[in-house]
Amino acid sequence: MAYDEGLAERLRDALQGQADISERKMFGGLAFLSRGHMVVGILGDVLMARVGPQGYAQALTLPHVREMDFTGKPMRGYVFVDPPSFEQDADLIAWVERCLGWVQSLPAKRSR
Repeated sequence: MAYDEGLAERLRDALQGQADISERKMFGGLAFLSRGHMVVGILGDVLMARVGPQGYAQALTLPHVREMDFTGKPMRGYVFVDPPSFEQDADLIAWVERCLGWVQSLPAKRSR
C-alpha cells in the first residue's frame, strides 16, 4: 500500500531537530523511528500513532481515532488517526509530541 507523500513531508518537518530519527518502510507504509522504536507512521493517508499502553484508552476517546487492528487483532498502545484529526500542523505536531513522549521513555533498541 502506498503512503501519502505530503503527510510524510509534514512528519519530517515535525520531527526535524529530533535526534536519532530514522525512516523505515513497515506495515505496508512508512514508519518514523526514534532509537529503533516506531514513533509514528503512515498507512495510506492514515497516521499510525504509538501512544503507549498508558495513553491508549485516552487516545481512543478522541475524535477520528480508532484501534490499530490491520492484523485483525488490536495492537494495544498503537492507534490509527484519520486525517481530520491532523489537518492543521499544530494538531499533527501534538500527535508527534504525544508519541515521542512515550517512545523516549523506552530504552534504545540494540542494533542488529
